[in-house]
Amino acid sequence: MSAFLDACRAVVGAANVLTGPDMAGYLTDWRRRFTGAAQAVVRPGSTREVAAVVRLCQEHRVPVVPQGGNTGLVLGSVPDESGTAIVLSLARMNRILAVDTINNTMTVEAGCILEQVQNAAADAGRLFPLSLAAEGSCTIGGNLATNAGGTAVLRYGNTRELCLGLEVVTPHGEIWDGLRGLRKDNTGYDLRNLYIGAEGTLGIITTCVLKLFPQPQARLTALAAMGSPDDALALLSAAQEKCGATLTAFELMSDFCLQLVTKHYPQMRLPFPTPYPQYVLLELSDSESEAHANAMLEALIADALERELIQDAVVASSIAQSKALWNLREHIPLAQADEGKNIKHDVSVPISRIGDFIRSTDVLVRQAFPGARLVTFGHLGDGNLHYNVSPPEGGSPDAFIARQEEINRVVHDSVHQYSGSISAEHGLGALKRDEIRRYKSDVELGLMRALKQALDPLGLMNPGKVI
Repeated sequence: MSAFLDACRAVVGAANVLTGPDMAGYLTDWRRRFTGAAQAVVRPGSTREVAAVVRLCQEHRVPVVPQGGNTGLVLGSVPDESGTAIVLSLARMNRILAVDTINNTMTVEAGCILEQVQNAAADAGRLFPLSLAAEGSCTIGGNLATNAGGTAVLRYGNTRELCLGLEVVTPHGEIWDGLRGLRKDNTGYDLRNLYIGAEGTLGIITTCVLKLFPQPQARLTALAAMGSPDDALALLSAAQEKCGATLTAFELMSDFCLQLVTKHYPQMRLPFPTPYPQYVLLELSDSESEAHANAMLEALIADALERELIQDAVVASSIAQSKALWNLREHIPLAQADEGKNIKHDVSVPISRIGDFIRSTDVLVRQAFPGARLVTFGHLGDGNLHYNVSPPEGGSPDAFIARQEEINRVVHDSVHQYSGSISAEHGLGALKRDEIRRYKSDVELGLMRALKQALDPLGLMNPGKVI
């Protein structure tokens, strides 16, 4: 394959074709559970270079694994162990190309770090609302490829809803320019939404037009303590009724989640004198004023206390206090990792059934795996739960992880019983590619295969992922 790699070097420059030990950081997944192999890591600097490399891959029948920040959790951005593929890193394509404050759009390259996009929007007096734990390292291209969610989906939607246009390199090395900043465009098939969430299996997103929003005049954060997920659902209904569109985030966290956080990060403290079974972190973003937001939040909390939906609540009175409350939520995955190996489930069920799902699935898991510890948290406002399972305290983590397929089956079958999805915001990647066959109909899988075959007949685009 020296001729192929030489041709790649001619396109992107020799310094941007990495081989041998220089590839190490690109081949291992974010959780460091799997390391693949590749011929090389190729780092194009423009859409034209991406297209030229893809054409070479077609000519030489070389699989392509697109990669952004490599922060995914389902093995979607790393190659398999065959060593036949190249990793095509978009990291060099990290420019903010245009900001239009009248149209409220921003055009950026796919390799831009999400935090970079957020900051560029803020510098222009606008808000790009996508927010998630990996925002300091994930890329906007990866967010689009997986249709990432995060904490603000309740108000602003997933990444799909935050994108107006795309530029994509097809599996044949052609460039589709769909960078139209239009909110209405009924001129045929919606190609944009076809590529978003496809995890690089149908083409490579290189540039995008994103929606921007006015900066809120006030943001208020509160942490409420309560007895059950059902109380949290009742609080969600009350918050939506009283606060409307100002309700931006509504996060559910079990007591055990926050026990892990305070255990491994003792500098973080819960603001309540006694523990409660469940907590909700909620945020209001108001376009009118801080006084208006305060009045709404105070009315909501007073009503919830009177109706005994919550037992206690604290409202952040400063940016520092707000960050401290959010840190409790954002450190849950880190604390669980510090506790040891665990099995993650990124699921969604209809919002109204979340309480029933948690209760029944807890029973099923504990019956099948006595002593298993359940780390349940997530975006209650959009029905997305991170239903994670840690091994029994003092037990063998490796022995527990060896039973991952059994644990997945219990959780995923329960999700299916509640008309849910086994992947809410992380995607399928290679990790859930086979598992999804148990839950999608033959018709749906057949349509997905037909799309893949039509657009990528050689099967070179991120092979082994999704389908």
